[in-house]
Amino acid sequence: MSSTPNFVDWSTIPSRQLAPGVTLRIVSTQKVMLSFVEIQPGAIVPLHHHPHEQLGIWLEGDAQFRIGAEERHVVAGDSYVIPSNVPHQVVAGTRGGKALDIFSPPREDYL
Repeated sequence: MSSTPNFVDWSTIPSRQLAPGVTLRIVSTQKVMLSFVEIQPGAIVPLHHHPHEQLGIWLEGDAQFRIGAEERHVVAGDSYVIPSNVPHQVVAGTRGGKALDIFSPPREDYL
């Protein structure tokens, strides 16, 4: 199955490296963006922030997730909310992981 305007086959979308061991694939409209993230065991999404609101769900594996001053171990099924401009960081556990992030508005630096 290939991607169409209404359905997405993630395997047909080129991946890009966000950080060493961290790749993502993007689907976006004018108002919202999906980011499918794959992170290798021990890989780090460095501490950063952005003006976009971010919500997500951890799909597979595990990680240590920091949002602002709060830190939590996330596993499949856990969701998170990152308000605009709040620093956050992810350190993948021994199993690595996959997550689906939602951004609003879409991140210009990802397009």
